[in-house]
Amino acid sequence: MNEYRIPAGPGESELMEKRSRFLGHVRMVESEDEAREFIAEMKRKYHDARHNCWCYAVRGGAERYSDDGEPQGSAGIPMLEVLRRREVTNAVCVVTRYFGGVLLGTGGLLRAYTQSTADALDAAGVAVVRAWTEAEARCSYARAERMKTEAAALGAVTADVVYGADVTLKLLIPAEQTEALRARLFDVSAGSVALTVTGESFRAVQAE
Repeated sequence: MNEYRIPAGPGESELMEKRSRFLGHVRMVESEDEAREFIAEMKRKYHDARHNCWCYAVRGGAERYSDDGEPQGSAGIPMLEVLRRREVTNAVCVVTRYFGGVLLGTGGLLRAYTQSTADALDAAGVAVVRAWTEAEARCSYARAERMKTEAAALGAVTADVVYGADVTLKLLIPAEQTEALRARLFDVSAGSVALTVTGESFRAVQAE
């Protein structure tokens, strides 16, 4: 299946650990050049910081990282592992550290850089890029929440809700689940709710 996960938007975090201040920044990028430009921008912005550690992963296999003067393996790799575990690509993360005068040790640094990256990615959110079927389902007000729940169970996203005499759910459905959702909505509504396909698209949709 041709789908992948990317940051849904910019994300930032701040963590204080034994007087050291860690600032995390996550951005979506489409190339190594964009990733390196963002890293350079952060280094200029936080030029007075002790460390600007970074990592990035670009779809197609390019992965890079830097400890930027921290003990080897205590920053860049743990940051990159956060992206790997969450299966996020086309992403760059820079974690800036303002040293607070207290040594954290390798374990403390590893935890701080991991947490800063995770928090920044949480703030950014994650979007799934894939083929989606655009569809509408019209139902009564009483059935609306149940229909949304059934749609979500098959990976669909409710993009909009239009309220009128009835409720119209505008859905984005994983293309391969369209017919399964059509059948499911029909079954649970005793035949009163039909799914109408209105289009198709290949785009990023934020995961719920």
